[in-house]
Amino acid sequence: MSDLQKYIANRKAVDPEFAASFDEGYKHFKIGVLLKQARKNAGMTQDEIAEKLKTHKSAISRIENHAEDIRLSTLSHYAEASGKKLEIFIQ
Repeated sequence: MSDLQKYIANRKAVDPEFAASFDEGYKHFKIGVLLKQARKNAGMTQDEIAEKLKTHKSAISRIENHAEDIRLSTLSHYAEASGKKLEIFIQ
């Protein structure tokens, strides 16, 4: 475990508000990272995805970097545009 991971674990243990905020932020970050990874694996640029989704590159950047309030339909369209399939699991 790195020093950063130790710090985060310790801080989460003593600060419930930090823990909740950190975990929620991580979920949003993870979605954006997954979308960006799918686009890059498809060999596409943000401009190319934007063109397929009939939007602007800045909108794609926002989705990839700030995915906190993204609609399910947008996720589905983004996945299709990058040649992927959206699957959702509830555990």
